[in-house]
Amino acid sequence: MEAQKEETGFPVLGQTAPDFEAVTTQGTLRLSDYKGTWLILFSHPADFTPVCTTEFMAFTEIYDELKKRNTELLGLSVDSVSSHIAWIRNCEEKMGVKIPFPIIADLNKEVAKKFGMIHPQQSKTETVRCVFIIDPESKIRAMLYYPLTTGRNMAEILRLIDALQTSDKYKVATPANWKPGDPVVVPPPSTAEQAEERLKQGFECKDWYLCTKKVPEGA
Repeated sequence: MEAQKEETGFPVLGQTAPDFEAVTTQGTLRLSDYKGTWLILFSHPADFTPVCTTEFMAFTEIYDELKKRNTELLGLSVDSVSSHIAWIRNCEEKMGVKIPFPIIADLNKEVAKKFGMIHPQQSKTETVRCVFIIDPESKIRAMLYYPLTTGRNMAEILRLIDALQTSDKYKVATPANWKPGDPVVVPPPSTAEQAEERLKQGFECKDWYLCTKKVPEGA
């Protein structure tokens, strides 16, 4: 297990994302180029494959919404930059969708290994469908992993960005199935005195440890 961890470099939540320099369809980019913005770094198994094509069209559909949230997209697979360019052109010519974000050509798997994107039980050569949400300070805030057979849900990715940004802005948590406009969870009290006081603070409380409040929509 330790040998596999060293080889693939599986990241953990809260750590600073490993920087890299990589060739992309929009020139050479580094992770540090995205400092100050949120970033969704995601991998796909291969160009010119059906599920990946539907995903790239779906990511394009939410791109403008992500930009409103100060969030950029950066794709990755172990295909060449020539393959990426041909696939982008194919998406535009055959599907009518122009891919607006860059795609890393990770032929040597350098970035994939740093982020633990290759899972040998799924494929020894292709990256699985990973999603890393990286905040403006380059911290990894969320990770999602999908098998090769299952396309990602864009609504959940948008919801997750909204939840993280709301938590950061208002210092709160978000409950199960939360979406913008829903009540958020107030941090639990750390003393008996605080527990008593919070019941008088106008929150909606099920009990002393579970209280919610409303915050303005849009983080």
